[in-house]
Amino acid sequence: MSDPVPALDKSDTPADTLTGGPRRGRVRGRAGTGGRLRGGAPLPLLLPALVGLVFLLLPLLALIVRAPWRTLPDQLAKPEVWQALQLSLFSATAATAVSLVLGVPLAWLLARTDFPGRGLVRALVTLPLVLPPVVGGVALLLALGRNGVVGRLLDSWFGVTLPFTTAGVVVAEAFVAMPFLVISVEGTLRAADPRYEEAAMTLGASRFTAFRRVTLPLIAPGIAAGAVLAWARALGEFGATITFAGNFPGRTQTMPLAVYLALQSDPDAAIALSLVLLAVSIAVLAGLRDRWITAS
Repeated sequence: MSDPVPALDKSDTPADTLTGGPRRGRVRGRAGTGGRLRGGAPLPLLLPALVGLVFLLLPLLALIVRAPWRTLPDQLAKPEVWQALQLSLFSATAATAVSLVLGVPLAWLLARTDFPGRGLVRALVTLPLVLPPVVGGVALLLALGRNGVVGRLLDSWFGVTLPFTTAGVVVAEAFVAMPFLVISVEGTLRAADPRYEEAAMTLGASRFTAFRRVTLPLIAPGIAAGAVLAWARALGEFGATITFAGNFPGRTQTMPLAVYLALQSDPDAAIALSLVLLAVSIAVLAGLRDRWITAS
C-alpha cells in the first residue's frame, strides 16, 4: 500500500510550491530589517560607542549647565558683543557669496571636464580642509600681504590692502570655507545625469545656457547644502582670521575671536558668546537634517 500523500498547507498553492514564494517571503520577513541586525549590540562594540557618545556630548552639556542664564541677556546686550555678532554674520555671508561665485564653477570644472592633472587640482582644492588654519593665515599673508607676492601689486596698482581689514576677514573665511562648498557641489554634479545637458545642447542651447537652465536647477539642493556648510565654517573660523586680519574690535573681531578674548577676562561673557555659536551650529544641523540625517 502506498504512503499517503501529505496534506498541503493552505498557503502553499502549487505555484507557490514550485516557486518557493511563501518561503522566500518568510525569509525576507526575518532578515529584511532595513539593513539592521536584530538583537542587542555586542559588548565590545557597545562600551566604546557609549564612551565616544559621552566624550562628544559632555563638553556641550557642561557649556549649557555652566551658562550664566540669569545674566545672559545682559551679557549679550553689551555693545562689543553686538559688534562681533554683526561682523561675524556679515563676513560669513560675504565669504559664502565669494565661495558660491568661485566655487560652483570650480566644482563643475572638476566634475564635468577631463584635463591633465585633475586629481592634483582636486587635492589642492581640498587642502585647506586639512591645513591648520594658522598656516593658512600665514600663507595668505605671504600671498596677499602688503609685501606679499600679489599683495604688493594690489597695494602699488590699486591702493588695496587686505590684511587687518574687514575685507581681510572675508578673504580668510572664504579660503577655509570654499572647499566645503566645492566638495558638496562636485558630489551633486557627479550624481546628476549629464544626458539632460547633452539633450539641451542638441536642441541648440550653448553649454553655458545648458548649465544655467538645466544643471543649476538639478543641483540646487547640493548648492544649498554646500552654502550652509561654508557659511557655518566661515562663522566659526579663528586661526586664519586672527593671523591674516588681526583682532580689532569693530573691524576684524568676529565671534570666535571675541570668545577667545573674553575668556581671559570675563568667562561668563565667553560662555554667553559660545552659546550663541552653539545655537547657530544646531540650527545648521537642523537645516541639513534631510541631507545628513537618514530617517529611522
